[in-house]
Amino acid sequence: MPDQMYQRVEVDGGVVVGVDASSSSLHALESAAEEAKRRGTALHVVCAWSIRTAPRPPDCPPNAVPSMEAFQHEVEKGAERLIARRLGPDPGIDIKVHAVHSPSPQALLSASRGADLLVVGHRGRGGFSGLMLGSVAEQCVRHAACPVLVVRPAV
Repeated sequence: MPDQMYQRVEVDGGVVVGVDASSSSLHALESAAEEAKRRGTALHVVCAWSIRTAPRPPDCPPNAVPSMEAFQHEVEKGAERLIARRLGPDPGIDIKVHAVHSPSPQALLSASRGADLLVVGHRGRGGFSGLMLGSVAEQCVRHAACPVLVVRPAV
């Protein structure tokens, strides 16, 4: 898929965090919310999705293919529920959800162009998890247009 076909995330300042419901991304969400509070700025939660990863809308008949808008809506609703569970009903900051049909690195890198800070979770891999970043975090550290905070797992 050519790069121009990906949805982009455009923000005007604030803290951006990538969330995919993994434990590392939820830990990053909490850290990003704290940082947004400290800075007195908005928190932009980016949820990148594809047809394979998006939840199927519950009202879509079994033999029908949901529209892109229906998938988008389900991703947004899921993100809002996840944020409320993790940060509480009133986190004390302005939160904007960006659900985008795009690979995670492209979505986060496009958001980094207008962000003050990009926050990503650290996943690691194999026996070297203490030394290596996951592929998304590594791409963000190498190519982001703003500072990047990589949040390591809680110990």
